[in-house]
Amino acid sequence: MWMSLLTNSLTNLGWTNLREIADWASDNGIRELDVGPAIPMDKKLFDEVQSEGKVRIAAMIYCRNFLSSDKEEAESHQKNLLERIKFAGEMNIGTVICSTGITDASYTPLGLDPMKSVDACVELAKKFIDAAEKYNVRLAWENCPVMGNIAVSPDVWEVLFDKLDSDRIGLCYDPSHLIWQFIDPYSNIFRFKEKIFRFHAKDTHVDMEKLSLYGVQQYMKWWQHRLPGLGDLDWNRIVDDLYQIGYDDAIVIEHEDPVWEGTLEKVEKGILKTRDHVSQYFLD
Repeated sequence: MWMSLLTNSLTNLGWTNLREIADWASDNGIRELDVGPAIPMDKKLFDEVQSEGKVRIAAMIYCRNFLSSDKEEAESHQKNLLERIKFAGEMNIGTVICSTGITDASYTPLGLDPMKSVDACVELAKKFIDAAEKYNVRLAWENCPVMGNIAVSPDVWEVLFDKLDSDRIGLCYDPSHLIWQFIDPYSNIFRFKEKIFRFHAKDTHVDMEKLSLYGVQQYMKWWQHRLPGLGDLDWNRIVDDLYQIGYDDAIVIEHEDPVWEGTLEKVEKGILKTRDHVSQYFLD
């Protein structure tokens, strides 16, 4: 295994030059990039960065609500994802990370009922899978419960994978989102081992004292994302679990720790702290 870097934490600070990010990653022992939507799809620049051989561009990411009730917004997001699938295929980038979309029907007075969006998500996914087949890329749903997504829990994953039955669709497995949903982040690595295409290095801390005060419905008041090693996840166990299932790919740094945000210096240090904590458990 090795480390990749999702570019979003740097582009959020206005650093959108792909070559500069690639050089910084290479200088700091990061072998791959997962490129977020803020970086322009410049074929010449992507090709130059790939040809230089310092880092490999392994994935692109575009998570939006492709089933928004705003028809114009939904169509725009669908178009943008299809463009990225095509671009990834032309640039020999093997994976595009995305969300499923979600319909208004899934939002109920008692909370989220993702199963009410399953049929719409399946029909839309078929279009994206057709494009993935055409351009020889894989699609990985990130299990993030925001940005328009129902692929957030194992029960929904099973239903979606059963209905689609395609080797082009899998997971970008992010254990940090499972922790605050009280879903086992370890056993599901084994349960969905054939479907884990990418894996995010991000942690979460659940503050039980705040949870007892606020309850689960006051979103993010009782938990926050942290760097690996500063949250509730056991990364020694996670890396070992990945070795056990034969995962032979990158673990991708997705830096969203608010303690280590706000300045470029803090974000860079947060990225490197994640690199050091996770990679210490690698066999090579």
